[in-house]
Amino acid sequence: MKVVLFCGGQGMRLREFSENTPKPMVPLGYRPMLWHIMRYYAHFGHKDFILCLGYKADSVKQYFMDYNECLSNDFVFSKGGQQVKLLSSDIDDWNITFVDTGLHSNVGQRLRAVQPFLEGEAMFLANYADGLTDLDLNQQVADFAASDAVGSFMAYQPPHSFHVVALGEENQVQYISPIAKSGLWINAGYFVFRPEIFDYLGEGEELVEQPFQRIIQEGRLMAHRHAGFWAAMDTFKDKQQLDELSARGNAPWEVWRTTAAPVQYLRRRTEALTATPAC
Repeated sequence: MKVVLFCGGQGMRLREFSENTPKPMVPLGYRPMLWHIMRYYAHFGHKDFILCLGYKADSVKQYFMDYNECLSNDFVFSKGGQQVKLLSSDIDDWNITFVDTGLHSNVGQRLRAVQPFLEGEAMFLANYADGLTDLDLNQQVADFAASDAVGSFMAYQPPHSFHVVALGEENQVQYISPIAKSGLWINAGYFVFRPEIFDYLGEGEELVEQPFQRIIQEGRLMAHRHAGFWAAMDTFKDKQQLDELSARGNAPWEVWRTTAAPVQYLRRRTEALTATPAC
């Protein structure tokens, strides 16, 4: 399935980076956030991407135009650098469509802008470009395919230390509880849609606000509950926490590492001995 990624936002809460770098291109380890999300989808076999660009679109394009496979893969260096052979590859079988969807467009407008590139798709995936997870995507897609729903998203209970409060008319507290124990779920992205979503999405409308309400009224919006890992990179503190996980080798979102097939990797290493230099 094709994967639509909304990566045109400015990321104002990541001001340390966003003045020069679009939010999806903020580095996490030695690759940007966007790469980690795309690598996740590629792990599940979805390698046809549509990038909805906006703020500093040129930096996203330039990153892939200058892409160096050697930064995240093993390789053999020989003849003083005259010959470099990759032992594995990240993006050699990816197809990426870059679409400028406007500097100030909301998510709904960005999705409408790429509708022509989704012609003929029975279903497609979509996501914000700022959240990482170890969600079993295959299971979410299977549950959605077995339904008549128009859309599905990952629902998550945030473990943060905030408390949910209910107030009476005189502002007396009627209820207070940690958000993780409140029973509330949030929309964490990781959407699956049928093309019918465009029948509910009007000009200028935000994706979640008006269209989702219409779909809910018809009982055709699903939520896929996920109790594993999910984290958004909205602030510099979020980035620090994700960097620490990555540095310790404990990055739950890197499902391609924890479930990689060793036989396939060894085959690639063998083939690399006769491969053409790629770096």
